[in-house]
Amino acid sequence: MSIQVGALVRGSAVLVTAAATAAMLSAPARSSEAAAHDGRTNGGRPAETRQIASSVLDADENVKFTLTAIRSTADPLKASVRLKAFARKHGRFVLSDEVRVGAVDSWFWFPVTGRGAICEFSTASTDPAPVAASLLITPAIGCSLPERFELRDGKFEADGHRAQAPHGGVSTGGGGMAGRTVAQGA
Repeated sequence: MSIQVGALVRGSAVLVTAAATAAMLSAPARSSEAAAHDGRTNGGRPAETRQIASSVLDADENVKFTLTAIRSTADPLKASVRLKAFARKHGRFVLSDEVRVGAVDSWFWFPVTGRGAICEFSTASTDPAPVAASLLITPAIGCSLPERFELRDGKFEADGHRAQAPHGGVSTGGGGMAGRTVAQGA
């Protein structure tokens, strides 16, 4: 009694497909930002990131803030944005803390990395150090509402109700159309 080779190959292919499907279903789900945060994508290539703003403060501890866009691995038109704080230690900046600005993949990659992407990025050399960030949603929609954070003892506190707006600090931006008046009939 001979076994047909074609039936054996088809049966093996079905078993391999079933095993691969079971492995995919049992693996823990990872968000696009989680994959990008550790520098990997589903294809094994590094996630595309772009620093979109930075501010260095000369206080007792030299502090540096950066805003970085992380391109989504699920949808290449979307992005997440991270606010990072660095403290100078032994002559170089070391990551102190980081926090997400907005929700995961809630920004559009091209507007948030393009010209006029930073509507507001304000920092101040106080303790706690307040930070405010407002980014371009799209040119037609304009800027997001500012998100406020405080860096207290090297860690971010993201309480929009308690966090103070930076006064007398560094401010950059001016992109987008939010808050601008358009002359009627022009």
